[in-house]
Amino acid sequence: MDDIFSQVREGNTMYVRQWLENMENDLNQGDDHGFSLLHWAAMEGRTHIVDMLIQRGAKINITNMGDDIALHLAASHGYRDILLKLLQHKANINAQNEHGNTPLHYACFWSHFHVAEELVNNGALISIENRYGETPLDNGKPDLARILKERATALGQDLTRIPYRENNWRGTKTRSRDGTLSRHSGIDYKEIKFGNKISAGHNEELWKGMWQGTEVVAKVLKPDMTPRIPREFQEEFPRLRIFSHPNVLPVLGCVNQPPNLVVLNEYMPFGSLFNVLHKGAGIVVDQAQAINFAIDIARGMQFLHNLEPMIPRLYLSSKLVMIDEDLSAKINMADYKFSFQNRGKLFNTAWSAPEAMQRWPDEMNVRAADMWSFAILLWELSTRDVPFAGMSNMEIGMKVVCEGLRIVIPPGISPHLAKLIRICMNEDPAKRPKFDMILPILEKMKNA
Repeated sequence: MDDIFSQVREGNTMYVRQWLENMENDLNQGDDHGFSLLHWAAMEGRTHIVDMLIQRGAKINITNMGDDIALHLAASHGYRDILLKLLQHKANINAQNEHGNTPLHYACFWSHFHVAEELVNNGALISIENRYGETPLDNGKPDLARILKERATALGQDLTRIPYRENNWRGTKTRSRDGTLSRHSGIDYKEIKFGNKISAGHNEELWKGMWQGTEVVAKVLKPDMTPRIPREFQEEFPRLRIFSHPNVLPVLGCVNQPPNLVVLNEYMPFGSLFNVLHKGAGIVVDQAQAINFAIDIARGMQFLHNLEPMIPRLYLSSKLVMIDEDLSAKINMADYKFSFQNRGKLFNTAWSAPEAMQRWPDEMNVRAADMWSFAILLWELSTRDVPFAGMSNMEIGMKVVCEGLRIVIPPGISPHLAKLIRICMNEDPAKRPKFDMILPILEKMKNA
């Protein structure tokens, strides 16, 4: 019982809780067979541990080497409470593993009547064929098959058999990460396989690549190298490895081999929130989804604001927020600006508070400045517009500070949201709320 996987299997809740308290521990790592902690907790019926892992950001649809997700294992072993919890958190109910079996195939095969009924009630299809041409009902007991068929018919399911197709759920599948990701933050530059360049900016480039079987984004820093820069880099990057919050995207590791300075984070197929809202990432952002994004961002920022000391030089904007395959928003720690990068320069002034463009961070309330940025994000989520579109960073900064330029709240926005935006961007930083104060308001909007 000397590793986290065995502790999860044996249900040592206290040990697992303490392990999760260490922000650098990666709860989405896999064992030698790609089983994540959530896989083991679901298979062993450890309900409390499943709860903890989900609350800390475990990926619900992460797969092992056999393409099973945790829902397959909960269904196979008849754990109805765990199955319902996974479904509540967007588990893919019709996910097929390497044999083409869905969770319903296993519930039927092992005659878990109540689990099979819950799956069908929640949208599991009874006509999906596995790799061998078998539907879930083909291997179930006759009584169960009859009940499920009647229930599926009542729910309006098309009972035409659905042939197995290779890569049936391409694009929604994520492998567990190699366990070494959580143990080694220092990376050899030669281990990274660089792919396409995503973008290039002043003194840095973004590349898509692979590292230890994980799709990554590599941020390659190109400062004017001096002896102190590798030292500062080494001191600062460990704090960016935050694996302990579902709305924070951690840095997986860094290369510190001058002249190669590289920051790695996991590749997010939808990209940034800015990309989703303004560049057509294929996601429909209705009012409900906009509120969900706002809640995720607020939770991530609340967590970061509670760190002592706070992590500096994280400039909140829709470009800092990444969207994962489950449509969760995450604050991207790889967007951190190191102390040697463009000292004194402001990034994305459209989201910056007026005082942030006039003072050094240690001369102002950074938390209040972040709240102003969050207000701009709320406006952006509501209008789907780019704030101050068509103006340069410098022009925006000058007009905001010197001419009182502010976003205009259009009449179509919900009055509750409009009021919250105004409160969050109060001209007096001391009167702006904190994230723990606005989260209940956003939750109320979500449930309205």
